[in-house]
Parts: sequence; structure tokens; C-alpha cells
Amino acid sequence: MTDPTDRALSRAERQAMPVALDVAVEIAKHNGVCIRPVVLRRLDTHTGTTEDVNVPCGTTMEAKCPPCAKRNRYLRMAQCREGWHLEAEPSITPDEPTEEQRWLVEFRADMQAQRDAAEQAGDDTTELDAVLAGLDEEINAAGMRGNLLGRTAAKRNRSTRRRQDAPDLPKRVRQNTTLGRTFTSSDGATYRPSLFITLTLPSYGRIRAGQGVPVDPDTYDYPRAARDALHFSKLVDRFVQNLRRVAGYDVQYFSSVEPQKRLAPHLHMAVRGTMPRAEIKAIAAATYHQVWWPSVDEMRFEGEHLPVWTERPERAEPYPDGQDGDYLDPATGELLPTWHEALNRLDADEDAEPLHVVRFGPQVDVQGVLSGTPDADQCIRYLSKYLTKSLGDTLDADNPAQRAHAARMVEALRYEPCSPACPNWLRYGVQPKNAKADMAPGRCRGKAHKPEHLGYAGRRVLVSRKWSNKTLSEHKRDRRTWVMEALGLADETPDPHRYVWKPVPAGDDNIPSLALRLLRMVAERQRWRATLLALEASATGQDLSAVREAA
Repeated sequence: MTDPTDRALSRAERQAMPVALDVAVEIAKHNGVCIRPVVLRRLDTHTGTTEDVNVPCGTTMEAKCPPCAKRNRYLRMAQCREGWHLEAEPSITPDEPTEEQRWLVEFRADMQAQRDAAEQAGDDTTELDAVLAGLDEEINAAGMRGNLLGRTAAKRNRSTRRRQDAPDLPKRVRQNTTLGRTFTSSDGATYRPSLFITLTLPSYGRIRAGQGVPVDPDTYDYPRAARDALHFSKLVDRFVQNLRRVAGYDVQYFSSVEPQKRLAPHLHMAVRGTMPRAEIKAIAAATYHQVWWPSVDEMRFEGEHLPVWTERPERAEPYPDGQDGDYLDPATGELLPTWHEALNRLDADEDAEPLHVVRFGPQVDVQGVLSGTPDADQCIRYLSKYLTKSLGDTLDADNPAQRAHAARMVEALRYEPCSPACPNWLRYGVQPKNAKADMAPGRCRGKAHKPEHLGYAGRRVLVSRKWSNKTLSEHKRDRRTWVMEALGLADETPDPHRYVWKPVPAGDDNIPSLALRLLRMVAERQRWRATLLALEASATGQDLSAVREAA
């Protein structure tokens, strides 16, 4: 074995040797250990002792750490499997309020009455408002959901009349259930089938078969593809609303958004219950989402000619969006309309058209799935296939045509407004919502403009509230409890108020190096794995696949 400290070695020979830290990272990946652990300092308020704890980085499905992303993918698969073919309604009965909760709400009612009386008398209500804000925080901390104030801002309402170019949908009487229909075969067996639906966006131009790149990039409709990707999540929401209207029951779903080869997002959805395929396709064809934003047909500012920020303009009215300044036209000194004012003008225009209308394409795939079949397992794996990667990570690195296609898509998104607060609105003479100084078109930091997201800024996994009647954290806790019981270890739930967690400052000398922390975590994981393998060898007919996944 070559000694790297041997001075007789050339520089090239030493550079060819693997780096020890890189080897430790590869070993950690092989053992399913987080390679980017975050060190937090935990203070035990009961004993007064402190301890440094390595916390895995994976808290989202798009974790950059491959082991954490893989672990989260297994967790999503378990969540999908548990809620897809339920045979009994999930129990969602709220707990009875405690005496403390009742007292807090009653006390807030008294303080609200005092505040209203002071306002009617013309007195200063600043102190009472602060008391009410503190009480609202205490109410939420006491374990109550919701907000007693309700909606604090007026909601903009538009006509709900359906577009003339969209077919009407039937509306059935809503039943208070989340379960689908059951079917009885000739032999008396009862089946409760469910659905697996795939929805895509329309075509923007001819695509080379198997490559996902345009035949003619010059005629490919990149602006429309960019806008469809930006508003795809809203279109999915509209589809779910229409699906529940037509189905007549509270349809529950588990869905994931994935990229096609042409880089357009598309949806895979597991639906509890079944409906005729023709109805699903009719719902998809009738679903649309209108984007009622100011027009971007006229580009008013570009290059060096950009709006100028001023903190003390002469305004007749206060700022409706809470901003502390205004953008001016550098040539005329005219104030640009704020986001609130631009929407008011749009509302007042009876001939106004939506900025964009997004729809699904004609390709709709609907499959019936039965519980416990290989098809169900295959669909679950397909739903979670790309959850460890961002949309941009699915690009073929060896395909220059696809990389060029992605670059053109990113360029089409560069000046496209992604949200009301997007700086790109300045390009079209409108101040973004809650405008701030130093905004510039083409420099939006929003998720949608980043190359790895390709315009889609929504959540990758969409799960209805009554899917399994559990949050992702509860699913994780259930799996941990199962593993601890299988190992014969006590799984005690710690008091959440016992520990105080603080981040460790950078450069703390008491923190071991990353390589040493990885080695310790790998050694601990190997001890767990040895115990699990011994348990598996002694088990008779026990399915320990979940244990191996959790380990």
C-alpha cells in the first residue's frame, strides 16, 4: 500500500489517491447515514446538562442529502400505502376543550368587549390590541387550531360563470364519506377498487420521440410552457374541486408532481374510490384555471431604463400593501401603480381578460387498482419514483439537446412574473406586492425561476387531509415505535418542554470534524443493523422489510 507521506511520490500520484473525507462520505451513504448532519446543542432543563446532537438534514422530500431523501421516500410510500384502500372512515373527532382553553377564550371575549367599547368612545386602543395579540398566541399555544379573528383582509371576488369554451360538469349531492363504492362479484367476494390517474399539460410543439426535445426550438411555445408550469399547482387544485363535485363524496388523494422528458410537469394521483373513466376524462377536459393578474403585453422598462425607488414620495393615500416607498418612472417621475391599485383597475375593467388560462392536455390515463395486488405496489413505487430529485435533476447530462432545451425554458421564465411579489412586475410598469428597494426585473429569487425547478414552485407531494388521518411526523413516529418494539427497546416519548435546542455557532472548537462525526454515526448504524439482522434470523415468518427500511 502506498504511503501518501512518501516524498518520493510525484504530485500526480498523490493527487490520484482518494481523499479520506470522500471515502467516509461514501461509507455513510452506503450505510444510510446522513452526510450533512446539523449539530444542535440540547439543554436538559431537568438536569441542567448540555449535549451536542447530530440531527439529520432531511426534513423535506427534496433533501440534498441522498440517504435522507431515500428515507423520506420510503416514508411517503408507507403513507401512500396506508391511506389508499381504507375500508373504514378515518376518525377525525376533535378533542373536548380543556378548562384552560375555555378560560382563555372567555377571557379574550371580555378583552374584545373592552377594546370595542374603547374604540366607540374614541379612546386609544393600542394597549388593548397588544393584549389581544398576546391572547391569540396563548390560545394557539394551548392546543387550539384556527384564528378567532377570521379573515382580516377583504377577498377579491370575480364572476364564477364558466368559460364558454369549457364544457359544463354535473354536480351530485354530496355524501359525508371518504370511501368509494364497493362491488360484489358472482361468487360473493366484495371489492373496493381505487384509481390511479395521470394528467399532463398540452403540447407546445412537436417533440422528438424518446428524447424529449423540440423538433424545431424556434417554433416551440416556450412562453406558454413557462406560464403553464408556473400555475400548474392551481390547476391541480381546480381538478380536485371538480372531481369532488362530480363524484358526490369527499374524494381523498395522494399525488406527486414529476417532470416529463420535455420538462413539463405532470401529475400522478392515487384516488380512493372509483369513477367511470369517461367521467374522469371529462373532468380533466373541463378543468381550467384563470390567472387574473395585470397584463404583461407591454414592456415599459428594460436595460438601464428601470424604475427608481424613492422612500418619501408624495402620496394622497397610504400604502395599501404596507410598503415604505414607491417606484417612479425615471423619465416622467410618475408613481407606478401598486399591486393593490393595479388589481383595482383590472376589477373595474368589464372587458378585461385573464393574463393566462392553463388547462390539461388531452392525454389522460386512468387505471383501476385493487388493494394488495402487484399493480398497487407498482403504482406506489411509481408515485415516489422521482421524489429524491428536483425537477432539473432528471435531465440527461449526456444529452446536449436536452440541456439546451432546459436553458431555453429557464430563459423564458427569466422575466415572467411568478407571484404578486415578483420583481419582474417592474418591467411592465407595476410595483410588486410589498415592494422593496433594490428590486430589478430578471433577478427574482423565487423558487420557480431556479433552473432546478423549471417553473414549478409548488409542493412535490400533495396529500388530502383525510388520506390516512395522520401527518408525516405521525407516520414517522409509528415506524419508529414499530422498530423499537421489534428490537425490544423502550420508546418513550420525551416531554417537548424538557429540552431547549440551540444551533451551535460556526467555528466552535468543541464540535468534532465532519469526518469524525460521520464515522461515529456509521458505527452506531452498523450496531443497529447487526441487531436487526439477528432479529430477522430468529424470526419465523415475520416481515421485517419495514425494519430494514427504517434502519
